[in-house]
Parts: sequence; structure tokens; C-alpha cells
Amino acid sequence: MMDMILKGAVNIGCAGLMLVVGYFAIKYGSMLLHKALAKAENGKYALVVRFVTSVAEKVAWAFVAVMVLEKLGVDIGPIIAGLGVTGFVLGFAFQESLGSLASGMMIAINQPFKVGDFVNVSGNEGTITALDMMAVTLATPDNRKITIPNKSAWGQPIINYSALDKRRVEIVVGIAYGSNISLAKSTALETLKTIPGVLEDPAPMAEVKSLDDSSVTLTVRAWAKTPDFWTVYFAGVQAVKEAFDRVGVEIPFRQIDINIRQPLQQTV
Repeated sequence: MMDMILKGAVNIGCAGLMLVVGYFAIKYGSMLLHKALAKAENGKYALVVRFVTSVAEKVAWAFVAVMVLEKLGVDIGPIIAGLGVTGFVLGFAFQESLGSLASGMMIAINQPFKVGDFVNVSGNEGTITALDMMAVTLATPDNRKITIPNKSAWGQPIINYSALDKRRVEIVVGIAYGSNISLAKSTALETLKTIPGVLEDPAPMAEVKSLDDSSVTLTVRAWAKTPDFWTVYFAGVQAVKEAFDRVGVEIPFRQIDINIRQPLQQTV
């Protein structure tokens, strides 16, 4: 009897020691793995590094748990079989989550965006504030928080407004049919050149876009560094309007010509 008690106490002590050693070994190993992966990929795939490290930790804890249970005399065969059936059931129950996890891997590998980018994801525009293997979190310009599952994010077109170093600013303005088109184009171009943030290369341009019902529509384009896009756009719209006013180029109201036909009067 005493031998059984002593043996049980020894096994419990060994199991506890395994847990302690396993904890520090996993913690130290995880740190080394994270540093090695981060150094190898030079910070480019930080999301993948975090995911791989997390998976490695969980697998290591699974091995530790198996060894501890075996040391305590627990038959792990039925447990493993039960986990197989449970995993099969959970696979169906959490297929949406698994889809988001797989999409998260694709996002982590391809890196269509990163934290801080202004993007359009699944029809939602905003700045990315958080990114993990399951979801993308956006802060919209009117300060709303939107969380998008990675499955939805990766399954739709992604527009990244911050990815490139410069963007084209386009101002569409209509002028009256009686206005001088050449004067309007030259005025718009000279005005754009005076706006801070407008780049010289590519050079600004102004051309006739279309002949519409009430106006001749001009497209006025300039290039700016990506962070300056909205500053240049708002300043450009106001500056073009004020410049047209100074030189007498009319921006017309929408007009509709109505012809009323009177019936012929019959004479007796």
C-alpha cells in the first residue's frame, strides 16, 4: 500500500516537474523561434511569424500534456480517438472560422495591406488599425470601427490607397458652352501649378472630357504624394473655381430648354 502511495506521489511530482520544465522550455523556445523567423524575413511577414510561433507553442503544449498524462497513468488512446471525432465535428461547426484562418494565411503571405494603410475592403473604406489571422479591423473616416472576417476580405477586390507613393488628383468641372475652352484649360493648369503639393512630374493636364446637356465638361488632373492627396484635391477645387471667376469662365447651372407649343386656333 505504501509502495503504491509512494509511487503515485513520485509520479505526481514528476508530472509537476514536467509542467514546470515544459513551461520554461516552451517560453524560451518560442522566443528563439520568433527571433529567428523575424530576422530571416526582416519584418516583412510579421503576421506569419506570430501565427507560426503561436501554432508551435500549442503543438509543444500538446506534447507536454501527453507526457504528463502518461506519467500519471492515464490511458491517452481513447482521448486521442475522442479528439479525432471531436475535431471532425468541430471542423463542420467552425468551417467559416477555418475559412477566415486560411484567408488570413493568404493575406499574411501576399500582404495586400498593412496596419496604417487606407484601404477599401469588401466595400468598406478606412484605415487598418488591427490585423490578425481571423479578421481585419478598420477605422472609417467618420470614426467607426469595422471588423471584417478575413474570408470576406480576401474574397473581394482590395483597393489600397496607401500602397504607392503618389496618386492622381482628378477634378471634373463643367463650363458654359459660350465660354472660351482654351482659356479655361490654361487657367486651370496655371492654377494647379500654384497649389502646394502638386508634383511637376507627371505634369498637370486639362482636357475636354465630354459635351454634356448643360456644359462642356473638363477633366483637370494633377499628381500628388499619397499623404497629400486630399489636401491637394480640396485646395484644387476651390482654386479652380476662384480662378474661373476671375477670368470670366462661367460654370453653369444645370439647364433644360422647354418648348411649349400652342394649338392652332380655329376661325369660324
